[in-house]
Amino acid sequence: MTEVSIDGARGTVVLRDGVLHVRWIPGLAISEDAATAVMAAVKELTGGRRYPILVDMAAAASMSRGARRVFARPSTVDRVALLGSSPVDRAMANFFLSINTPAAPTRYFTCLDEAMTWLVDT
Repeated sequence: MTEVSIDGARGTVVLRDGVLHVRWIPGLAISEDAATAVMAAVKELTGGRRYPILVDMAAAASMSRGARRVFARPSTVDRVALLGSSPVDRAMANFFLSINTPAAPTRYFTCLDEAMTWLVDT
């Protein structure tokens, strides 16, 4: 397992068993700067190789327009599972998916096991 802090102590990105895991600090408003920082951490961990990514949205408070644009850009991420647990998480994910066209297949989940199965088995 390899772990990298997201610049500015915003959370962590972990590469474990061939899947990247993003965990934000509780209550973080994900700005364009935070999104750029997490993608830099992903790039550092992947070394240019493609990996699926699990993004735990439960801790995030909001996501800016600039952050949504950063996350929609092509990167080394080959598929994205957004993991949430509340109606607010679902609303943020649905808004992101309806406004932006992510470069990688992206789905929202409330169950970690289902998200992991989708990431590694498809």
